[in-house]
Amino acid sequence: MNHNYKLIIPVVLAGILAGCSGGSSTPGASGTAPVLAAATGSATSWTSAKWGGGGYVTGLIYHPTSANVLYARTDVGGAYRWNATTSTWTPISDGLGFGAIDGGYHGIESIAVDPTNDQLVYMVGGLDLSSNARLYISSDRGNSWTWVALPFPAAANNSGRAIGERLKLDPTNPSTMFYASRTAGLWKSVDSGHTWSQVTGLSSTVLTSTQLQNMGGSAVGVEQIMLDNSNVGGGQTTWIMYAAIVPDYAQAAGLTSTMYKSVDGGSSWTPVTVPAAVSGFYVPHMVRSADGYYYVVFNQNAGPGGGGPGYLYKYGGNNGDTWTLLSSSSVGGYAGVSVYGSGSTTRIALGVANTWGSDPGQTVQLSDNGGSTWREIEASMPHSPTSDYAGWNDDIEIDPNNRDHILHVTGGGIWETTTASSSTPSWSTKVNNLEETVTLSLVTPPAGASYKFIDSAGDIGTWVQTNLATKPTKGPTTNWSNGNAADMAWSDPTYIAGAGVASWSGAGGFGFWSGDSGNTWTNFATLPTGAQANTSNEGNIVVTSRNNVVWAPANSVPSYTTNNGASWVQTNLPALASLGVNRGYRLAADRRNANKVYAYDSGGAWWGSAGKVYVSTDAGHTFTLSQGSVNANLPPIRGERPRWWSTPMPRATSGWPTATTCTTRSIRARPGPSSTSSPRSGATARPGSGRTCRARAPWRWARPSPAPSTRPRSTWWA
Repeated sequence: MNHNYKLIIPVVLAGILAGCSGGSSTPGASGTAPVLAAATGSATSWTSAKWGGGGYVTGLIYHPTSANVLYARTDVGGAYRWNATTSTWTPISDGLGFGAIDGGYHGIESIAVDPTNDQLVYMVGGLDLSSNARLYISSDRGNSWTWVALPFPAAANNSGRAIGERLKLDPTNPSTMFYASRTAGLWKSVDSGHTWSQVTGLSSTVLTSTQLQNMGGSAVGVEQIMLDNSNVGGGQTTWIMYAAIVPDYAQAAGLTSTMYKSVDGGSSWTPVTVPAAVSGFYVPHMVRSADGYYYVVFNQNAGPGGGGPGYLYKYGGNNGDTWTLLSSSSVGGYAGVSVYGSGSTTRIALGVANTWGSDPGQTVQLSDNGGSTWREIEASMPHSPTSDYAGWNDDIEIDPNNRDHILHVTGGGIWETTTASSSTPSWSTKVNNLEETVTLSLVTPPAGASYKFIDSAGDIGTWVQTNLATKPTKGPTTNWSNGNAADMAWSDPTYIAGAGVASWSGAGGFGFWSGDSGNTWTNFATLPTGAQANTSNEGNIVVTSRNNVVWAPANSVPSYTTNNGASWVQTNLPALASLGVNRGYRLAADRRNANKVYAYDSGGAWWGSAGKVYVSTDAGHTFTLSQGSVNANLPPIRGERPRWWSTPMPRATSGWPTATTCTTRSIRARPGPSSTSSPRSGATARPGSGRTCRARAPWRWARPSPAPSTRPRSTWWA
């Protein structure tokens, strides 16, 4: 499932945090994260509100020699480092230098570690091909970063985003590194990533916008590079290397094979003949064993979760340019591969993608004799929890210090076993503090409500969060769904209404309500015009009082119900002009006057008309254009939310939190591929009350400082 658009959401709520930004936004510049002063009364530390996973982890990267040094990269949610002491993940791209202004770099396309120094880590950030990427550099395992602007784009949220790793360091001379780019061939740096030059000996082709458009806007390009070296350190240059290239770039560059070899450090390249059965296939992953053999996965589709046919070959490399077929699949696709040991007892773990659950019975295939025989070690084996372990199994790793510890990624997190040699290995999730949910709407209730907030998110739906330290259990459905928006009756927060997308069935939009704070749920009996067909999260919903709801589906005139969804009546708001992109009215119910509702037409896009605000004094049934908004000549925008009531207003001390304040940071994501990508979008927020929140995923919460008798009120909504 995918979103056809993504949003940039700047989130500001008065009295919580100072503004965040980092690095430099100047093209070609490099930067470091500035030291930011905390706003008066703001929290000084934050902890994740729990979900656990919730998003696509695209790669796992172990340090080759230091035990338990492990990183995870995600498509839109940044990067994480494993903390073996606490058995939790530490987010390493949530701090300074990764604010909303840097949202385009929260997608991590590749990570590399220095094999000679386990403190050094590099990662390439960039969500799509619309702008050049950044190389982030850390000398303390990701606790702090500097960055360098790269001369090519990265696309961590496009097709083939688990392919790699694209960034590779020379193991004996790690100041030399290579990057396999999507649109501009192979690149090389000899100064630890600070400057780069194109490896024109392979190709000097840079894809044009027309070529990219003909490729569907999502090129995969040069997939990865393998350096033929088992040693670490010493300063010698690795001369022999291999590059895997997908058909899109190979054809555009006039290359005759999907694999090339260099014996002079990348100065010149010769084609490697691949088996005829896999001509034109993708190479999602390839690994080298200590004895110099390569284990190369070929798959017909790039992924995520690319279906087969898939093939695993053993390639001789310097042991002889021979290919030996080890395994093939005509049902599931082959994706990740990892090896442990060498020779006839090489252990090989093979990730099988696009299979679901125990049917057709393959998720992780394991061989302990170099690929001569195989057995399934995950499908139909014990799991905790019992589902969602298959499908996007696009990267797999054997712990280099424990052959029985095997991990693999999915569209919702990471799974692991520590008993791979058992006849019935047991599996569990490894997602503690790895939070990649993508919040589309956040609403907080008045003080005294039985819950903290209502979170509507991509892929996981809408949930009522009652305990920040545990995964929520109260939601309208456990099926695969998008939660687009939700709201509660301010005078009676036990009544909740929401709008989402029935992804599991393909039935389109649906609406739901609860009259008991989310303990039980019922779908609306009917839907307003446009709600079923227009499933984009530009739509939103507000509640004025119990059973009274105003719903603005995307690309539609808002409608209201006075009978809890038994019927709907369109408001008098004008139809939105078609601009070629999804758009929708943004609604806000006044928390002090239930009859007052605001509707904001942002103009839809920069090429649209000026933004306008409409006001209703009859609970959202009829609206009048605000002449003040017309006089203001609001610039047309897309994805931006207005901030109203931004002047300081008296606020009773009792109306502010006495226990917790929650926050999420804004996230920016861009268009993914049209078929198999997971939806990711920008976070949005709604007017707060007794708890103050700002929108992002993962959630963060902290105990607040004592509340003053008055606070500035800054309210805005999705």
